[in-house]
Amino acid sequence: MIVMKFGGSSVANADRVRHVAEIVLGQLARKPVLVVSAMGNTTDHLIESAEAALKTRSVSITKIEELHNKTIQELKLNAVVHEEIRSMFEELRSLLIGISMIRELTNKTRDYLLSFGERLSARIMATYLCSIGCKAKALDAWDAGFCSDSNFSSAWLLKKSWSLIPERLLPLINEGILPVLTGFIAKDEKGSITTLGRGGSDLSATVIAAACRAEEAQVWKDVDGILTADPRLAPDAKLVDEVSYEEAAELAYFGAQVLHPRAMQPCAKMGIPVRVKNSYNPEAQGTLIVASVEKTRPVVAVTSRKNVTLVDIVSTRMVGQPGFLKKVFSAFAEYGISVDMVATSEVSVSLTVDAEYDLTEVEVALSALSTVEIKTGKAIVTIVGDVKRSSEILSRVFGVCAAIGVQAQMLSQGASKVNISFIVNDSESSDVVKAVHHNFFGGNVC
Repeated sequence: MIVMKFGGSSVANADRVRHVAEIVLGQLARKPVLVVSAMGNTTDHLIESAEAALKTRSVSITKIEELHNKTIQELKLNAVVHEEIRSMFEELRSLLIGISMIRELTNKTRDYLLSFGERLSARIMATYLCSIGCKAKALDAWDAGFCSDSNFSSAWLLKKSWSLIPERLLPLINEGILPVLTGFIAKDEKGSITTLGRGGSDLSATVIAAACRAEEAQVWKDVDGILTADPRLAPDAKLVDEVSYEEAAELAYFGAQVLHPRAMQPCAKMGIPVRVKNSYNPEAQGTLIVASVEKTRPVVAVTSRKNVTLVDIVSTRMVGQPGFLKKVFSAFAEYGISVDMVATSEVSVSLTVDAEYDLTEVEVALSALSTVEIKTGKAIVTIVGDVKRSSEILSRVFGVCAAIGVQAQMLSQGASKVNISFIVNDSESSDVVKAVHHNFFGGNVC
């Protein structure tokens, strides 16, 4: 079997639903499980409706109704799905009325609200597949064994999901039925709907693939796959045919928004390949993510992440003092601040955090231990590749930086041994990515 996941833009309207159905029908022999996201901008419209109910007490789901009703009509679906969708609209409207009356939107309620997008999408997709002769069945994720903790808005699946999912899905597949599942959502043990956070829909697909020991997980996006750089920065960016799980995770974490790192964990754990494909260009081969890849060139890809803050912590008290770093990182942990890059010396620690964090209280706490300097407006540039060739990579990268007049302000080699990252000014990062990419993939290729 295989698992095929389609994002919101891939199922945005009736034409896209038909197109996805053609792709799926072409792979029926491989016994697919289908995972779908909410159609188009439905998630945004749900959030807008909730905010309107909360702030102005107005309840409207017009945009959501129009998209789904129009899709149903254009696909000429039967009266059964009409009634089921109408019932879900009534449920949604009642929820929004409740939000408007109590003037409160908790994470628990928000998860319930957001679930409607995927639930509507799965029913429409399954009904359309049935209408063209495919035996399909819509399933809410919890009916397929997705059981999570109660960490609303960013839930984790419980261990028992790994046995429940194949128990629920494999009998259907063996009967020749195509399961069409809601991505992104689950239920906790009390029966409350939860969402799986960033990358949740992709995570749903990779968990199914890993739990059912699938041949591969296919994640269908609106891009051809993982590229050697952001094509907006490097117009000559090329498709990467194969990358390792580690390389793909590093690329995702440091700016390549194709797959969220946590979405790759289940398949990496079980050694299941993940294939990134383009639903708008299904003939493109895409990118295959596997356990290991033979290195044929020093660099796989160059990526960047802007809006980063650099924190320099300097103290002679670090020398030979056990527990100093613990105190530093405890200060960040206390205020819920996630640290990205870290570099240390005998008397200093440099680290980066997202610019969205307020560091005022952390700065006060750290000032008791050391001298603290906070530098905003920075960006991380990450080189993912063969770190066994790090001397060559660094020589070429810093040669490029020197040529364009950019000074690297901090350097860190990741523990994964597949990335080298350095800090530059926000305003310089685009030029650095473009120049470094050209050095490795343009006219100066090894």
